[in-house]
Amino acid sequence: MAHNRSYRLKVKIGNWNEDLVREEDAMKEYFEKKENGDLLIQKVDFLKQNILEQVNLSVSSDGRLHFGDVVMLVNLGGENQPRSAVSINADVGSLTKTLSPGIQTPCGVCAGSGIQPCVRTAFIITSVDGSPEGSSLHFDQCFALRTTGGFARGLYLTSDLQSFQKRSKMSGFQEVYLDDSMCFLSWWKIVYFDPQERLEYEGQPVPANEKVLIVHCKTNQALAALGDQPLWTAYGKEYEVTAHTFLDSHKAEEQVNHWILCTSDPPGEGLVALRQEETAANH
Repeated sequence: MAHNRSYRLKVKIGNWNEDLVREEDAMKEYFEKKENGDLLIQKVDFLKQNILEQVNLSVSSDGRLHFGDVVMLVNLGGENQPRSAVSINADVGSLTKTLSPGIQTPCGVCAGSGIQPCVRTAFIITSVDGSPEGSSLHFDQCFALRTTGGFARGLYLTSDLQSFQKRSKMSGFQEVYLDDSMCFLSWWKIVYFDPQERLEYEGQPVPANEKVLIVHCKTNQALAALGDQPLWTAYGKEYEVTAHTFLDSHKAEEQVNHWILCTSDPPGEGLVALRQEETAANH
């Protein structure tokens, strides 16, 4: 027998009053969050607007790196690895809730494929031994890499000995992250990439926009971008950054450990190293 409706559509049945109050509370909470900028989409837009803001890299007039220079750490990759830059891996959960918004610590880093100088990819070469700002950085001289101020909060690229509790998530190698305190864990040094000529360059000024190794002072492990360890972040497909020295059959560091500290062209309209690479590829 067909079912006959015994009430009109407008008849209120069940816990209609509780449902109505719950719906009104949900709408009220939504508008309050929207007014305060606490909606997830608002937080994501706020994060990207600030962390992707353009930064002007330093111009090297003498072809060298100096304390105080703003640079990008670019790994040129290889056949099976894309070109990438060390990038702040911040998401909405890493934002501070203070009056001056920024990134909480510790904050992860990764190798991003977006090779653009911005808050996310800019680092300042910082003295740890009292060297004055503007003086040349030398091979095997300890220094720190600091993010820009403001939203990035001047955090230091840091690493420590690998342990069961503290290691990179994907590869299990030595973790690299950002911290707000400058200590021995945040000290690095530049090493010439060719081991056969390394002793000759020790103590010499470090040239800008040339291939080098970035080695952690405490653990003596080289910074690496792992193209075979993809990460899905708020910025797309990126790659894990770790401190681990990869050696080939000739006891030389592999391409994953090769970095270029990029400065800007003298006109300030591009990256010297990447323009040189494109010119070489065209020839």
